[in-house]
Amino acid sequence: MKAFKLEDEPKIAPGFKTPEHYFDDLSIRVLQQINQTEVKVIPLYKRKKVLGMLAAAVVFVGLMIPIVNNYNNTSKELDEATLETYLSYQSNLNQYDLIKELDTKDIDKLNKSVALEQETLEDILSSSPNIENLISE
Repeated sequence: MKAFKLEDEPKIAPGFKTPEHYFDDLSIRVLQQINQTEVKVIPLYKRKKVLGMLAAAVVFVGLMIPIVNNYNNTSKELDEATLETYLSYQSNLNQYDLIKELDTKDIDKLNKSVALEQETLEDILSSSPNIENLISE
């Protein structure tokens, strides 16, 4: 391998050069420019456009709060009437298909929610012309 000697290799001239004596008085020139520029401050209470836009933004946010609350509170669950109507119009669905999908928790809920008295049950069975079908089911 060839030995690398830093001093012997030709140097590449840099592309940028600073002018002569540039850094001698740089800090003095920068401080002079800072002191010369004065920033004009405009207070917010004097600007009518800013106050008008601020009031419009507050009114807009105030009007959007009920809309956002209503959008977030819409229920994703079906109500009973909609579900019952959907199931009644399904021609290929019968009571055995529904019973097959019930588990023990659903059956317990049905037992608790349906409270028939003995007299009511007797009246229904005695007035029904299909008593044999009801008993067999």
